[in-house]
Amino acid sequence: METEFTPITSLLGGALIGLSAVMLMATYGKIAGISGIIFRILPPVLRKESIPVGMLFILGLLLAVPFWNLFFGDIERQAVSDNYFILGVSGLLVGFGSSYGNGCTSGHGVCGLSRGSIRSLIATFSFMFTGFLTVYILRNILGL
Repeated sequence: METEFTPITSLLGGALIGLSAVMLMATYGKIAGISGIIFRILPPVLRKESIPVGMLFILGLLLAVPFWNLFFGDIERQAVSDNYFILGVSGLLVGFGSSYGNGCTSGHGVCGLSRGSIRSLIATFSFMFTGFLTVYILRNILGL
């Protein structure tokens, strides 16, 4: 499977992610981790003061692609498995990992590392290593 190398687009995307994380921290004092944002706006924790910011952040995530399509044309579509069992198990594992690790990839990998958090460094190493190992096994050993 070939992967297209897009350094300019990737750099621009990374810069925008970093900018949004800095803006959220500077304006509201909140970390831009998706699991934390969801956690703060849903029961049983539900922090009413976090609902407007959380909803705006999630709305921005959902509207990013339509806005991109409006101004720059269609985004190349990504293939996603239609195996609902694998998708379900994957979703549960990601949810468990986010809960167990006190944060998700965006919270630890973007915000935690930029703040120099040792816990985030360990978490990021753990999920990156696991991801690399999973892809290696699936592609090179199982041939999927």
